[in-house]
Amino acid sequence: MDDRGDDATRPAFYAARPGAWRDWWTLLHPPYTAWHLSYVVIGACLAPHVYLSRLLASVAAFFLAVGVAAHALDELQGRPLRTSIPGSLLVAATVFGLAGALGLGAAGIAVIGWPRGWILLPFMVAGPVLVVAYNAELFGGLVHTDLGFAAAWGAFPALTGYAAQAGDLSVAALLAGAGALALSAAQRRLSAPARAIRRRVASAEGTITFADGRVVPVSTRLLLEPLERALRAASWAVVLLAAALATARLSGTIP
Repeated sequence: MDDRGDDATRPAFYAARPGAWRDWWTLLHPPYTAWHLSYVVIGACLAPHVYLSRLLASVAAFFLAVGVAAHALDELQGRPLRTSIPGSLLVAATVFGLAGALGLGAAGIAVIGWPRGWILLPFMVAGPVLVVAYNAELFGGLVHTDLGFAAAWGAFPALTGYAAQAGDLSVAALLAGAGALALSAAQRRLSAPARAIRRRVASAEGTITFADGRVVPVSTRLLLEPLERALRAASWAVVLLAAALATARLSGTIP
């Protein structure tokens, strides 16, 4: 049976009503963008020293690359969020986002200096490649997989955040990258069926019979609710963890 209601007909649980600035809000995927920016913060806060200016620049670079460029490029591929943003503006947002991220990366190299700053160069090359390859589904969709998503939007931000602070990588950074990889893989496993239900399922039929004889009708709402509740909770959890680490490090409570 179809029991979605108005909320579940939206292309995402965070999608605003269509039109004007609300389309741009929806395009940014706010809870997911905040989630992935949190990996940058977590990685940075594991470094021996945390520099606020570098942290802000790293977060801004990933906001431009992931929040703006990646999502604008994704919306060009079939309009999954059903926005009415003109294609020319989506292209401009993609170019602006990637260019801004690269500019901040170049500034980071200059600030950190030789030789430690040059560790950012491989990240600056890999970042745009991952954005374009994943969202445009290049190379036969080789990167557009669960593992590709987890590596690009999980491990990569955490490692970059650490490298921008320390000028190198460490075991702690690699462990954080592995943790972010696993969390992003879980996110993908939850969000993929949730998106499919919202965007492609018209109705769901059947019943679930419990051992005590209770019968519950199957509906799209029943299928969707546990997935999106878990995604909401996880997005808040990662953001709050990152905020706690940043607060502790920047206030000097962690040596």
